Amino acid sequence: MLRLFPLLIIPVIIYNLFAVGGGVIAHHDVHDLLVGTTSITMFSGEAWKINFGDFLLLLTLALLFIEIIKATHTTSLELINHGLSMLVFVISLVEFITLKGFATSVFFFIMLMCLFDTIAGYTISIVAAEHDLGLGKAGTDQ
Repeated sequence: MLRLFPLLIIPVIIYNLFAVGGGVIAHHDVHDLLVGTTSITMFSGEAWKINFGDFLLLLTLALLFIEIIKATHTTSLELINHGLSMLVFVISLVEFITLKGFATSVFFFIMLMCLFDTIAGYTISIVAAEHDLGLGKAGTDQ
């Protein structure tokens, strides 16, 4: 059942909670929530400054990796997953274009990773299905 669920909806939902929830409940600007930094002292003595937006992008990259691994399976559930991934991308695109608080670089990159997930998912599934069915070019030595 987890294969049916597009994992990139998780960072989109988290961002929605901060953008809509933070603005409505606590009267915060989403930009202020994204750029609040925490520093980690490295062995070199320098401080590595990381903020919530960076963490959200890291989470999205990790989930994109898992989604690409999931795309190598050629079951009918993967086709449903790809359709739902397309829906997540379209929803995030509409949010980016129309809603206040979503026109940030962090959300743009999340939306872009949703697009990559959709395109890569369909592409990888098609290539994997060709290999499963033996539809490669006949007579070529690979």
